[in-house]
Amino acid sequence: MLMIRLARRGKKNKPFYRVVVSEKARDLYGRALEIVGHYDPTSSTKECVLDGTRIRYWLSKGAQASPTVHNLLVGQKIVEGKKIQGTTKKKENKK
Repeated sequence: MLMIRLARRGKKNKPFYRVVVSEKARDLYGRALEIVGHYDPTSSTKECVLDGTRIRYWLSKGAQASPTVHNLLVGQKIVEGKKIQGTTKKKENKK
């Protein structure tokens, strides 16, 4: 299954993300099928550059977007719909 998701790059405490298309089971730090954009959450404007035509192409081929990428696509008006809640891990109480 193909996924459109974020691959973290950058230095410690200075993340920079690439929006990549890759197999779901494949390592994010390995080779991706295509890089379709980038996202910098640390800049003052939260820079997000996405290639809308290529993303629509991969979605038409059956690729799924991760919740975070889906919310970025809705924010950029590349896809229609509502933003969705991502999965969060709950901390367990250690006694």
